[in-house]
Formats: sequence, structure tokens, C-alpha cells
Amino acid sequence: MSRIATKICGLTTPRALDAAIGAGASHVGFVFFGKSPRNIDPAQAGALVSRSGGKAQAVGLFVDPDPDYVREVRALAGLDIIQLHGAESPALVSQIARMTGRDVWKAIPVRTKADLAQVHQYRGAATLALYDAKPPVSADLPGGNGIRFDWKLLDGLVHPLEWGLSGGLGPDNVAEAIRITRAPLVDVSSGVESVPGIKDVDKIAAFCKAVGSL
Repeated sequence: MSRIATKICGLTTPRALDAAIGAGASHVGFVFFGKSPRNIDPAQAGALVSRSGGKAQAVGLFVDPDPDYVREVRALAGLDIIQLHGAESPALVSQIARMTGRDVWKAIPVRTKADLAQVHQYRGAATLALYDAKPPVSADLPGGNGIRFDWKLLDGLVHPLEWGLSGGLGPDNVAEAIRITRAPLVDVSSGVESVPGIKDVDKIAAFCKAVGSL
């Protein structure tokens, strides 16, 4: 298995889950956000988590959620990790961590060097920062838009948290992204899809193979 953690996000079917597990993904992600084409019912997610047999950690993605909702979904779906992808405050991140008893990842939207400064406010609240491309103003989704930021912005950054890289990654560029950023974790969603919300098992395999080659 690669020393670099690999998360396949937005899984909705057994076939896609099996492909991620079979390719060696360390994390499998499930989206609980109604506007997303990858949105999944908590009970369906729970069935997929059970199917994974503990071979990968299950991550639940939420956007500006009610903490009680996150706690309910965590229990129903058997989530190992909570990922927050909205404008959640450090206080809300801490609250959700306490209520769920789980590690919480916080997405940090990046377009310019200045955007990276916000990560420091989550020290002591989140356990991992996930640097993702800041979406266009008109976008309905905070992530999964298939766009990337300039990876060289991470040069010289002193990371206050464990961290990962997301945004615009795919089988054709993930190796380059890792070489430039030295990311210890990479997260992909739209980059392994045939159309929005539909995972391509061959792309999942190719993505994990590219990561595993490093």
C-alpha cells in the first residue's frame, strides 16, 4: 500500500466502493449534502460502510450542517471521520468533534496565498486541513467542481495541522501534484467520474495506481 493516503469521495454504489477498496484506497467518502449529485441517504451509506468491512476509513462530508444531524448520520452510517466543507467556524468544528467523538477534517478553500492563512484558526479544533480549490462565486457546490488551485502556493507553508490535497485531481495529474506539494493525503471525486455523480471504476483504479507508484 502507498505511503500516501488516498480518499475516493462521493461514492454511492457497491460497484464504485468495491473498485476503491480493490484499488487500495485508504479512505472512502460519502456526501451528505442535498445539492450535490453525489448526495447519499445515510442508510445507504451505512450499507456501503458495512460492505467495506473496515478495509478503509469511512468519511462523511457535510456542508454547514446542524451538529445534531451530523451526530445522527454518524451513528446511522458508521462514519469514522467527519469532513466539513462549508464556512464552519472553529467553534462549530470543535462542537461537532465533541458530539460525534470523531476526528474532523476541515476543507480550506484556496485561490490565493492569502487564503492559506485561515487554516491557523482551526488549530485545536480540526484534526486535518484539506486544501481545496475555492469554487467560482456562481457555483452551487463548495467542492467537487473539478477545478484546481496553484499547488505551488503551498511552497514553504508551515502546516499547523495534518493536511491533505484536493481539487481538480485525477489519474493524469495526481502524481505531479504530489511531487510538487509532497501531500501526505490526496482526495478525489469528480476526477474519477464519467459524468457528475457517476464513478468510473477504471479511473478509480488508475488514480490509485498513480498514487501507489510514488
